[in-house]
Amino acid sequence: MSSEAVLGVKPLGFPWETPDPFLTCVHHDDAYPRGNERLGPAASLAGRKLGTDFEGVDGWRMYHGEEVPGFPRHPHRGFETVTIARRGFIDHSDSLGATARFGRGDVQWMTAGRGIVHAEMFPLLDRDAPNPLELFQIWINLPAADKLVEPHFKMLWSQDIPTVTARDPEGRETRVTVVAGRLGGVRAPAPPPRSWAARPESDVAIWPIAMAPGARWVLPAAAPGTTRTAYVHRGEALTLGGRTIEGHAAVRLRPDADVALDNGGAPCEVLLLQGRPIGEPIAQYGPFVMNSRAEILQAFADYRQTEFGGWPWPSDGPVHPAAAGRHARHPDGRIERRG
Repeated sequence: MSSEAVLGVKPLGFPWETPDPFLTCVHHDDAYPRGNERLGPAASLAGRKLGTDFEGVDGWRMYHGEEVPGFPRHPHRGFETVTIARRGFIDHSDSLGATARFGRGDVQWMTAGRGIVHAEMFPLLDRDAPNPLELFQIWINLPAADKLVEPHFKMLWSQDIPTVTARDPEGRETRVTVVAGRLGGVRAPAPPPRSWAARPESDVAIWPIAMAPGARWVLPAAAPGTTRTAYVHRGEALTLGGRTIEGHAAVRLRPDADVALDNGGAPCEVLLLQGRPIGEPIAQYGPFVMNSRAEILQAFADYRQTEFGGWPWPSDGPVHPAAAGRHARHPDGRIERRG
């Protein structure tokens, strides 16, 4: 477990650079104020570039929302989104007629396939206290054979996502949340059926890792040929395979080696992404990810003609009633409720 386990280090940008089979990862972390009766911020919006507010004034952003922060309706084709809602809530609505509200560690895994339109809004439910929001959204590519499959989304509720807790000889704790893949004998919930992660040979893992100050833990080796990156996004100093990383960075790891993680004096958080590359050409234009420019042009033509099923909601950025609770209403009418 020498420094040879580390193949490269890059500073974190926005969004994070990710290797095949991943396309990108965005880390949203917003200190929203208390909410108003419309579930937007109970604060002045004067001076913000509403519709494209990404500057982080006062520690939060409206993004593309104008009354409630978030991302009003927009299309996707040819890839998947995995949204890990760590704090706060996300209201989902889509062109299939499905809705969801999720948060508190819940994960939504959506296969866009041949095309879907959805909105992701951030309702500020607490009118008496701040509404912090933190989430990861990870884009995973689909192979050519699956780019035009039927759209599908699945909820991985926090209580169903396993966590592995390890303690070093001094009793200091490392907690690994197994969103995708397997860690030892612990397996994540199944992803959507046509996901690249659903193939056993893909070796996909998505693991948020939290380490106590001074904690030590060994990341077990993955399969040869897998890409593996540790995104260090919180903490002061973390040593991986003998190499100390100060601050925030993307650390590319040798996949077929155990890697010792030794944390410094502050709590540390890492997002581990790994997977076997799909290894196909990528043509991307905004929300469409295909294999050729001709397929991108076809995606635009199809969207102009069909709107991927149309938009059944009265506004571009719908939010659910404040009392709706955590839930998912699927296109087939099936309802899941988690309170």
